[in-house]
Amino acid sequence: MYEKTIPKSDFAMLTESMLSDIALSVRNMTCFLLRVGVGFCPKLGGKIPMKRAVLYLRVSTVDQTTANQERELRQVAERAGWEIVRVYKDHGISGAKGRDKRPEFDRLIRDAAQRKFDMVMAWSVDRLGRSLQDLVAFLSELHALHIDLFLHQQGLDTTTPAGKAMFQMLGVFAEFERAIIQERVRAGLRRAKGEGKRLGRPRIAADLEKRILAALKAPGRTEGVRKIAKRFGVDPGTVQRISRPFDAAANVVAA
Repeated sequence: MYEKTIPKSDFAMLTESMLSDIALSVRNMTCFLLRVGVGFCPKLGGKIPMKRAVLYLRVSTVDQTTANQERELRQVAERAGWEIVRVYKDHGISGAKGRDKRPEFDRLIRDAAQRKFDMVMAWSVDRLGRSLQDLVAFLSELHALHIDLFLHQQGLDTTTPAGKAMFQMLGVFAEFERAIIQERVRAGLRRAKGEGKRLGRPRIAADLEKRILAALKAPGRTEGVRKIAKRFGVDPGTVQRISRPFDAAANVVAA
């Protein structure tokens, strides 16, 4: 006797299809979660590479060493399953200096723009910079490039929900700091005006201004603004202002 095949009902077929979709979703989610380390992904049929991490190390004096920072960060990377692909070191450079004065930090940012790594690891927040605004600007640049940040001393890891929340709080504090600085500047300007002080660059001597004006009105003049400014030892903007007195007066009236 032949075995009788029982046709599937529409409900059974729908259930089977739903279970298949759920299994596929779970498998995709598993692959996504495994991207932080090494694991087997059925969809890709093999191992997923480790998250590529780089270390940024900095000391303020040439007598100090970055060995302790590097050892601790390498241990963290090993426990987390991150692959360290490069180490950036700035020796004897203060964190108060800008990006242009820190060659390795500048190289790190340029490499980040080229997506050469997935995470930046540093010993502490002050290794990246002393300014909160500079730090938030750096974090914002990493965030736009989808690159994470790990700070060992502060326990900040932007791959976690807590790390992302801390990142948002840093942005709030940076905005607060900018608002305070702006208000202090405006208050200082108001006080100076109230005391009758003249704002802006001090005016040059009247005799020197007359000589510059005479040079500008000289018949057959061949010298430009910059050459005249260099001859009299003043800024080109000063010569430009003297050459257009009516524009300057209009600006004063408008102010």
